[in-house]
Amino acid sequence: MARNVKNPDERRLEIILTAEKLFREQGFESTSVDAIIRKMGVAKGTFYYYFKSKQAVLEAIVTRTLDQMVAMAQQVADTPSLDALSKMAMLLPDSHVGGEDTTEKAQYLHLPENRELHEVTNVQTILKLSPVFAQIVEQGNAEGVFNVARPLETIQFLLASSQFLLDGGLFEFTDEEIRRRRLSMQDMIEKSLGAAPGSFGFMNPSD
Repeated sequence: MARNVKNPDERRLEIILTAEKLFREQGFESTSVDAIIRKMGVAKGTFYYYFKSKQAVLEAIVTRTLDQMVAMAQQVADTPSLDALSKMAMLLPDSHVGGEDTTEKAQYLHLPENRELHEVTNVQTILKLSPVFAQIVEQGNAEGVFNVARPLETIQFLLASSQFLLDGGLFEFTDEEIRRRRLSMQDMIEKSLGAAPGSFGFMNPSD
């Protein structure tokens, strides 16, 4: 019987998806490389051909999720039937573009041993998402709902501050403290973009 040999891209993705499933079910720390290869039914050498460590697989999972998140945001930004504020409302309500799946990945990053990866991911999130949001801001400028001289740089400052201050893994804020900071973030965004007061109220729908 001929052996079923998968191409490198398929095999690498299989490792990523298997590891991701086990990380969710068992936790990152409790999942070993041996557990991943047993689940896949492959030799340990196959794993190490694609990844030098379990940490490298985690990085690949986060990168894949970030790329998917950026692609989703870009799709929204490129939708011609939506105005700029509608696009912002679709991307900003819960500060987690990508929904629950993205939130789960964030939990991996908050593990103490993933601090360096967490920082790199935050930087890459800002660099990759800021051009997408800048595109929406430029549309808002043209529509007269925003007034921003430097869309990209302004968005990068806003993303950086929200990524840091609203990151639940860095600060031990109470729910009320987080709520107040989200209200402040709404004010900052509206003022920085030259938007009408309350136009970003979708970020805090309960207030």
